Amino acid sequence: MQLIDIDKVRYRKHLNIVIVGFISSLLVLSLLFGTLLISLFSTAGDVNELIKVASDAVQVEQDSNFRYNLLGVVLALLANGAILHSIKNSAFFTEIYYVWRIKQLQNLVYRKLKKIKLAAKEGEEKALIILSFYYQSQLQIYKLDDNTITLETIEKHFQNVNDTIAEHGLTISADQFEKSLIATYK
Repeated sequence: MQLIDIDKVRYRKHLNIVIVGFISSLLVLSLLFGTLLISLFSTAGDVNELIKVASDAVQVEQDSNFRYNLLGVVLALLANGAILHSIKNSAFFTEIYYVWRIKQLQNLVYRKLKKIKLAAKEGEEKALIILSFYYQSQLQIYKLDDNTITLETIEKHFQNVNDTIAEHGLTISADQFEKSLIATYK
């Protein structure tokens, strides 16, 4: 995957719209699905009538609609997931989907980071390519998300990788990165 320049203002604007839209539609759809499920399947009203008719000796516990409301939330999540999946390749979603994919790759690298760092210290080219991509992508994402607290640390790690690349006389860039390189480290 290639790193591309992202317009931070456009990214933040679109991300905020998606977040607000997701939360709003989750709320509305959860209520809608929950109400529909309760009206179709709930027996709470029938139980109330039985309680009035039943003798004092018989105790009938009122049915809860919790399971229908929970199912409504699950259905709303599934509906929102389907909507997001269908629009992930649209022009509006370009930056958000790009960042999401980069974060997935960062997570894959992070899981094997110790092994990759050990191989990089020995000058292994694949490990250095992965680390170069990893730290460059972290710098980009941290700046997009205004995560400036650990930015200095990431810059130091990236500089260390560049120093290791120079020590071994290699020419490496993040453009050489491919997801398949991560599978090398088990």
